[in-house]
Amino acid sequence: MYLDVRGAKTYAATGGKDFDPSLPTVMFVHGSGLDHRSWALQTRWFAYNGYSVLAPDLPGHSLSAGAALETIEEMGAWLADFLRASGAGPVHAIGHSQGFLDVLELASLAPELLKSITGIGTAGEIPVNPALIEAARDSAGAAAEMLLMWGFGADAQYGISAVPGMQPIAIGRQIMASNPLYQDLVACAAYGRGASVAAQVKVPAQMILARKDRLTPMKAGMAFAETLGAKVTVIERYGHMLPIEAPKQTLHALRTLVGSLEQAA
Repeated sequence: MYLDVRGAKTYAATGGKDFDPSLPTVMFVHGSGLDHRSWALQTRWFAYNGYSVLAPDLPGHSLSAGAALETIEEMGAWLADFLRASGAGPVHAIGHSQGFLDVLELASLAPELLKSITGIGTAGEIPVNPALIEAARDSAGAAAEMLLMWGFGADAQYGISAVPGMQPIAIGRQIMASNPLYQDLVACAAYGRGASVAAQVKVPAQMILARKDRLTPMKAGMAFAETLGAKVTVIERYGHMLPIEAPKQTLHALRTLVGSLEQAA
């Protein structure tokens, strides 16, 4: 569906069902250079199992208009405006990589909009290799090639896919090459508020981490989970791109936390 957010046409995937703000809502926030397609399996499951789903394309990404935002702080503020425009009540907010940094800022700025937060393949800060930023400045396609080679585990590099007939690295390359990857990477590299924001988070939190993550090493995620007081799930054998690379395992971990919170409510 499309929403007007700050005067710009903004796309949000809803998992194949009309958005219903009366249902418990789960929001999915994509990582650097990506879009709503990162969450194809997860959004569909939640939409068809008693939830409403919002998976926005951030400004300037894929189907959303507007200029790309330049800082994580701006992205968090934009997410607050997006949720208010959607009419959703407090949501379970899930972010992959940079998307989780955006969710942290949302938690700092507008905690009343959240029921829980989940970080996937992430930490409180995400240093970015300067060579990758330089490559992205010159060519999003070339940088995407580098990022995806580092970002997927060995199985994906050999062409193994959880979705028959689809190659996740090729899909990721196509998406990233057309999106503002450079701006996203610069924003990630500059962000340093994770620990201070974590101290303010009052909602339940979890981290879903990949044993073979070479972009945001698992030890960084584990250390931040301790700071955040978050439950940790480790997915073996896979790399940084968990929502695409290990969609079923990622979904199972998400269902556990979100489902338990909704049952308790």
